[in-house]
Amino acid sequence: MAKLQKSVVLLKPDALQRGLVGEIITRFEKKGLKLMGLKMMNLTDELLDDWYAHHKEKPFFGDLKKFMMSAPIIAMLWEGLEAVSTVRKLCGVTKGYEAEGGSIRGDFSISGQLNIIHASDSIETALKEEGLIFDKDEVFDYDKGEYLWVYSVEERD
Repeated sequence: MAKLQKSVVLLKPDALQRGLVGEIITRFEKKGLKLMGLKMMNLTDELLDDWYAHHKEKPFFGDLKKFMMSAPIIAMLWEGLEAVSTVRKLCGVTKGYEAEGGSIRGDFSISGQLNIIHASDSIETALKEEGLIFDKDEVFDYDKGEYLWVYSVEERD
């Protein structure tokens, strides 16, 4: 499958605190994406400096880091056809109050900042994020029989 991509998804502290983890994971599974990595972890100050380097000089950076360290997160690695854009569509736009109904943020968030979930925004970012979150032995590649019913023959070749 030539267009298979991976995307990192973080369920932020608000998703964990609100008991939304199972329901959110179910949406990715129902879409047909393949779960390749999953773990609960506490984010460190150093990791967040790397993760959010593009926000480092912004006034909200300290509050963002404080929020992301306020409780554990659930980190996932999903694979699928055009996974980066597919996952971002499932998540919805960044601000919950702007997100379309049916998306994760549209259904579970009304805040501009407490927006439940993070998803990689490009293939390059996904690779960087995968390296920051997952060790090689935490990523599992396996045959997913369901792919016979998710992708057409042309998409599987």
